[in-house]
Amino acid sequence: MRKAKPKKRVILPDPVFSDVKVTKFVNHLMFDGKKSIAFDIFYNALEIVKTKLANEERSSLEIWKKALDNITPQVEVKSRRVGGATFQVPTEIRPDRKESICMKNLIIYSRKRGGKTMADKLAAEIVDAFNEQGGAYKRKEDMHRMAEANRAFAHFRF
Repeated sequence: MRKAKPKKRVILPDPVFSDVKVTKFVNHLMFDGKKSIAFDIFYNALEIVKTKLANEERSSLEIWKKALDNITPQVEVKSRRVGGATFQVPTEIRPDRKESICMKNLIIYSRKRGGKTMADKLAAEIVDAFNEQGGAYKRKEDMHRMAEANRAFAHFRF
C-alpha cells in the first residue's frame, strides 16, 4: 500500500451507561453533528423499551444489546469477477464491520417505520429485534440466505 493506514479514533464511553458501544450507536444515529439530540433520542427509546417490556427481568440496555446480537450478520456476499462472470462470493465479516452493519440496519429500519417520534420508532425496532422479527432481523436473514445460496462459489474467496 502507498499510504499508511489511518489511526483508529478513540471513542469515549457515554455519560449514562459508561459504554463505548452506546456512543458508537449514537454516532450512527446522529445527523449534522447534533450529538446531544441523538443521545436524547437513544435514551428516550430505552425508556420506551423499558415500559413496553416491563415483565422482562433484563435492563433496557441489556435488551438493546441482545437485539443488536440478534440482527448481527455472520456472513455477507461480495461481488467477484472471475473470467468475465461476476460471482456473489460468501465471506466472513470482520468483528468491527459486524457491529457497524447491525447498528446501521437497526437505525435504517427504525427510520422507515411508522411512528410519532424517532424514539418511538427506534424503541419499536429494538423490541422487534429482541423478539427476532422486524425489518433489521429480516435483513440479516436475507444476507445469510444469499450466502447459503452462493456457497458453491466460496472457493473464489479472496
